[in-house]
Parts: sequence; structure tokens; C-alpha cells
Amino acid sequence: MKKIGFLSFGHWANHPSYSTRTANDTLLQSIDLAVAAEEIGIDGAYFRVHHFAKQLASPFPLLAAIGAKTSKIEIGTGVIDMRYENPLYMVEDASAADIIAGGRLQLGISRGSPEQVVDGWRYFDYGLSEGETDADMGRRKALLFLEKLNGIGFAEPNPYPMFPNPPGLLRLEPYAEGLRERIWWGAGSNATAIWAAQQGMYLQSSTLKDDESGKPFHIQQAEQIRLYKEAWKAAGHQREPRVSVSRSIFALMNDQDKLYFGPQSDSVDKVGMIEPNKRAIFGKSYAAEPDKLIQELENDEAIQEADTLLLTIPNTLGVDYNIHILSAILKHVAPALGWR
Repeated sequence: MKKIGFLSFGHWANHPSYSTRTANDTLLQSIDLAVAAEEIGIDGAYFRVHHFAKQLASPFPLLAAIGAKTSKIEIGTGVIDMRYENPLYMVEDASAADIIAGGRLQLGISRGSPEQVVDGWRYFDYGLSEGETDADMGRRKALLFLEKLNGIGFAEPNPYPMFPNPPGLLRLEPYAEGLRERIWWGAGSNATAIWAAQQGMYLQSSTLKDDESGKPFHIQQAEQIRLYKEAWKAAGHQREPRVSVSRSIFALMNDQDKLYFGPQSDSVDKVGMIEPNKRAIFGKSYAAEPDKLIQELENDEAIQEADTLLLTIPNTLGVDYNIHILSAILKHVAPALGWR
């Protein structure tokens, strides 16, 4: 068995072929999609977070709204860029959304990827400490976020408060029990995957990572996951680790599917520079009739290593078509692979 979720980038643009022409379209359709996905048996609704772009940027109102309209589906992000966050305010937002959802948040966080503007976090009034890189800042903020999620008091109470205080130091409210154990780290390298395990965070590994060996993408990703699991065990955590991988997978069921995704049937891994002096490898997409798709996916080592698979979806094509995409995987691919 494997948990299967969707991952939406939340694009919108005033384009004649888009069902999401405005932010209103994208936000409301994201809620509808999560509700419909839960009804067909999808396990998770996950959303990308990007700033300075016509994409989803402020996840907590959306996650809370989905939490209020669903009852079973996991709700998460992949990923929140911690360089842009106030960790304490984020604790309050995340905890409130988790309580509304009944403890179903699975928050993916990370240092983040290259953004639309240069050092965009500076416009949010954040800066680097002396000798710190932006990656260091992202990890520093992540650790502060994790610490405050524990619900331990740290703030000196006012001796003349507006409302009576409990004894001792005060914690952030509301407190969401268990949320600290449902935080995931989006790791782009083997080293950050190991670091995530040491901190007790679950692992999110997407369709790209640092090219650290020249091997095919799925093999490098599988090696990353195995290193993560070894580090988790060495850290002595008492709960089982979780790992998600993202994939673009499309079962070609009709002429419309072939028109949209048929050209991706010959997809291969790509190598490029995602930022200066950092060589990255991008995993291929999968698009084929179900029988062929099953054969190809059987050979993906990283999917085999993960307990959760996030299917990247073209949210701009609308709710109904994306439910068709997800249903095709659930009905015609997942059972043969032992995912269902």
C-alpha cells in the first residue's frame, strides 16, 4: 500500500485555454479539487508555495478552508520557503489550520528554490546574520519553527495582563498537538536529507535534486531516501519515518489525454544549472497507456522506497479533468503496482 496525493502548483493566467484565469479561480478550484479528490479515495492534497508569481503564495487560508470542507484527506504543502517566514507567526497560523482540519496537516518546509526575484525575502524585511547564507537562514528559521511547535512556554508574562495568565512562561496559542511530528523537509541533496532525519522531520523529495553522482534520477533519489532512513534510525526516533516523492504521471485513456500528454511519452531525465555552480538533475515524466505505464513505474527505484507518491497535476485544466487524471491512476495503474 502507498499513500497517493496530488501536488498543485496553483497557476493562473488570463489565457483562453486556462480554467484558472484569476487568483479567485485557482483558490476556489483548489478547495473543490481537494473535496473531489477525497471522494474518489486520494490520500493527500498538497500545494506549492511561490512568491512574486501568479501562483499560490499564502497557504494557510487555503489549507484551513480545505480542512473545514473535508474530513479524511491529508492536507499539506510542498514546500513553504522558510526564508520568507516569521517562524512564530507561522506556528500560530499552522496550528490554527491544523486544529480546523482535525490534525490532518502535513507541512512541507524547506530553504526553498530559486525565486522570481533576486533575494525576494529581503522585500519581506528579512536579512542574513553575519556570515550566514540564505540556505543557513532557511534552516535556522526551520529549527525555530520546530522548537516553538512543541508548545513549551518561553515568553515572560505581563504582571498586569488584560486577561489572567496561567502560571509560568507562556507558549504560542493555539497549540496543535502532534503537528511537530507532521513536518516534512524538502531536501534537494543527500546532506539535507540526512539533516532532516536528524531533526525528526519527514522527507519530501521532488522531481529534481542535486546531481551528485551522474546516475539516473530515480537511482540518485532512491539512494537519497536510503541515506535518510539510515540517519533516522541512527537518530533513535521512536516513530516510523515517512518519505514522499513527486512525479508527473499520466495514463493515456482517451484522445484528449494523448493530445495533452502524449508528447511526454518519450520524456527523459534532464541535467541543468538550477542556480550558479549547482548542477541539478530533473526526473522524467511518465505518459503512456496503463499497461506500459505499469511496466515503466515498476522500475522506478525511488517510488518503491517511498511510502507516499505525490502526483503533480495541471491545475489550469480545471477540477473535472484533474479528477479524471487522478482517477485513471487509482483505477488502472495503482492496483497492479500494489499501491492499492
